[in-house]
Amino acid sequence: MKRKRSHKLSCERARAFPIEKALAKLGHFPIRSTEKEAWFLSPFRSETQASFKVSRLLNRWYDHGAGKGGNVIDLVCLLNGTSVRETLDWLENGQISFSFHQQLFKGFDEDGIKIRDVMELRHLALQEYVEIRGISLIMAKTLCREVHYSLRDKTYFSIGLQNDSHGWELRNKYYKNSSSPKDMTYINYGNRGLVITEGMFDMLSLLERDKEPREGNDLLILNSLAFVEKAFGLLESYESVQLYLDNDKAGKRAVEILLEQSPKCRDMSNLYKDFKDVNAWWMSEKL
Repeated sequence: MKRKRSHKLSCERARAFPIEKALAKLGHFPIRSTEKEAWFLSPFRSETQASFKVSRLLNRWYDHGAGKGGNVIDLVCLLNGTSVRETLDWLENGQISFSFHQQLFKGFDEDGIKIRDVMELRHLALQEYVEIRGISLIMAKTLCREVHYSLRDKTYFSIGLQNDSHGWELRNKYYKNSSSPKDMTYINYGNRGLVITEGMFDMLSLLERDKEPREGNDLLILNSLAFVEKAFGLLESYESVQLYLDNDKAGKRAVEILLEQSPKCRDMSNLYKDFKDVNAWWMSEKL
């Protein structure tokens, strides 16, 4: 009986955890808000009009597009696909154990993407998108281009980061995708240090924060944790290697592997320990 009562009390405490704080940790921020409520683009699907409401007074959420709602435990369980116990562990410990964000919307299949044009980043919608992610247009232009591509007889445009095999990581407000071939992006300035991130917006966030990463280090954007082992060959040529990988199981395991591979590596995740990645933390800093 005592154990059952302890679990109930834990649930009661967890329900008081602010829904907005939980969403912020996972990279979701309100489009508009008042004293009583906040509106988000739904974390469950792609949309252009915010239909996901959080009541600040009741600490409850309701997704008008899906016709369902609940408390913070219900929300995290649905988003992460976790059990109540796993969700309670996350809410109580402040640690992210699952990377749900990339699973919500997979975008287009990689096959069939044809790059049509690459140019300087200038489309207003893309400029607005990088600003929402906490990145200035000037900084975005240092690493990224505007990429127009086609798929299934339709044309699209995205922010693009080219990888070492001349494929592209493609991002816009609605889709996260990549063209073949997939690879990491290594930017060699000839410096003695190396900064490693998982995604392009994590690196841009670090560069936006201050100029030191670019001035004192070379940059490596993995684009996928599948390229962790490929990065091994770069480590020995540097005096220091800073790791800014995601705060999920896969990211933490990748950090362990890199730390085992070289004593030059340092885990920098304490900077954004309450958030899923560097960009989620940086966006919260910009609010």
